[in-house]
Amino acid sequence: MCRHFAWVGSSRTLHELFFAPAYGLPRQARAPRWQQAGLVNGDGFGAGWYPAGGAPAVFRTTVPIWEDSAFPLMAADIAAGCVVGAARGASPGMPIEEAANAPFTDGRHLLSLNGHLDAGLTAPLLEPGRAPESACDSAFLAAVLWQRLETGRPLAETVEDLLGDIAALDANACLNMLATDGGVVVATTWAETLCYRRHQDGVLVASEPHDDEDGWVTVPDRCLLVADASSVEVRPLAVRRVPRPAGETAVQHQ
Repeated sequence: MCRHFAWVGSSRTLHELFFAPAYGLPRQARAPRWQQAGLVNGDGFGAGWYPAGGAPAVFRTTVPIWEDSAFPLMAADIAAGCVVGAARGASPGMPIEEAANAPFTDGRHLLSLNGHLDAGLTAPLLEPGRAPESACDSAFLAAVLWQRLETGRPLAETVEDLLGDIAALDANACLNMLATDGGVVVATTWAETLCYRRHQDGVLVASEPHDDEDGWVTVPDRCLLVADASSVEVRPLAVRRVPRPAGETAVQHQ
């Protein structure tokens, strides 16, 4: 499984977002507290951010985030008003390569998946002639999302519909998606954890809290979150009802 987060608001350095929190992504990668599957997310990590007035930039590596010595130095010099971070715990059989790490980008959007899906079962969703940048399941998800966003539909609507189509084909999928266009963050809860906290200058959305301070709000399972720098909306996902696999229960955290 994986851990991820997105910040949207005033410009902050990547160092502030990744390393300053008491329980930020490096600690979550090594010892997650809310994660439902897997114990360590050591198969690499990535960062995506939106330079002022530009397309998103992405840094990805297969080095565990707690072992990377170059990124903390680089992170101190990069600031942005929208940032996505992700630490990867690869599913069994998935390739370990930079192209398999989130965040993925189409040159306008960023996407991270905390979860898994069967790319074989969901293969009909990808148009002929299109190929994911990696054989991993999250890269397949990204390719289908980019394909659908080309029609000009809103990001939140597109993410929600895509989740429903995947879940209808793969009842065992775990689909905590996190996507952004640089101004709006869209996230889903589908068998994994998510929370958010409002700040005076923005909103932080994350797989789990980055510290033990007050203000974190848990997002219930089977929900859609849409946030910008000043607001957060959470509502149940408007998708076809898909039975939970036997033994699966909704995630509850306080």
